[in-house]
Amino acid sequence: MARVETSSNRPYHLVIFGASGFTGQFVVEEVARTVSEGPKGNLKWAVAGRSRQKLEKVLEQAAAVLSKSELRSEVDIIVADVEEPDSLAAMCKQAVIVLNCVGPYRFYGEPVVKACVENGAHHIDISGEPQFLEGMQLNYSSQAADKGVYIIGSCGFDSIPADMGVLYTKDQFKGICPHILSGGCIHDGTWQSAIYGFSDGQKLQSLRRKFNHKPLPSIGSKLKRRGSLFFSNEIQQYTVPFMGSDPSVVKRTQRFLVEEHQDKPVQYGAYAGIGGIGNIIKLMFAGMMFWVLVKFSFGRNLLIKHPEFFSFGFFSKAGPTRKQMDESSFQFAFYGEGYTDGQDPSQGKPNGKICTLVQGPECGYVATPIAIVQAALTMLNEPTALPKTGGVYTPGAAFAKTTLTDRLNKHGIKFSVV
Repeated sequence: MARVETSSNRPYHLVIFGASGFTGQFVVEEVARTVSEGPKGNLKWAVAGRSRQKLEKVLEQAAAVLSKSELRSEVDIIVADVEEPDSLAAMCKQAVIVLNCVGPYRFYGEPVVKACVENGAHHIDISGEPQFLEGMQLNYSSQAADKGVYIIGSCGFDSIPADMGVLYTKDQFKGICPHILSGGCIHDGTWQSAIYGFSDGQKLQSLRRKFNHKPLPSIGSKLKRRGSLFFSNEIQQYTVPFMGSDPSVVKRTQRFLVEEHQDKPVQYGAYAGIGGIGNIIKLMFAGMMFWVLVKFSFGRNLLIKHPEFFSFGFFSKAGPTRKQMDESSFQFAFYGEGYTDGQDPSQGKPNGKICTLVQGPECGYVATPIAIVQAALTMLNEPTALPKTGGVYTPGAAFAKTTLTDRLNKHGIKFSVV
């Protein structure tokens, strides 16, 4: 069982690392909203980052937004820097869970994971970078297991809606559901992940070979993969393969559930709607520039500095205003095919279908804070429902047996059958 109690030596249930970053400041607000949901109705927490002055400003801003003047004086500040290992160690020794909001994780994530493992703090992040996520599993899972530490990646918009959505769809189907396709949206955080992901594609493949995984068993017919651009009858728009971390996260979850719980695996495909013909033309030009520039360091720098220009407005470097966030939302649709109770998967095609939705508020700075905070609260309140040993886990692997989906429903990220 995960150790989730505070003590005189480890006084905080949560420490938000990178609290003064653009996403971090919204995580601060979300934690402040949910303190009554902590163990025994109380959540002890602190903020951490490089600049005490910036952290004070974030607390002042949160106090003003939430009309909670006590945040200025009651929330402690920890100064810590990814380039100063001793400061990370000191931070981790004080936390039950570190919520790591400092990215890109491929550059800044590993020192925090290492410090958490070595100093007994659980770690939850919002990374959408498969190379980082899988690299941490390869390098730290056994050490984390030995220490009883849980390292849970991709607990934001990448990839809780997709990973928990697949589990929800599978659970709602009356029978065996081996095929699930999802269609959803893309957001600005995916842009940087895609740049580094495509440029380091060979490194990711090399990393995956080191796991020496056997192919997952397939139930019934094989899921038909769709093309790189097609018109989706389900969502009535042109669609491309989703270029974020969701497919790799879902596959890792399915592998864990097969190996640890002997579950029947789901074959999963993820796609993103892009709209009509005009957007296809824009995307073709953007794609050509992307493929050329991503191969060179100066090109990658250009793509990162000017995402709106090179993506024809699909992505933006500037964060949205609060008004824009209030007016934004996301939706994932999951289309499952399977074999109803009593149907033999070895005898023909699937005979049953299901469609579920995961819907929520603006994905990057509203849904992501909700997701990471509810993941942390689930760990604090339901330690016996987590995997038996520590390790590096996906959200689905860590929270499959918990009430995380119900908690998300209560906070505006809705799971439903349609």
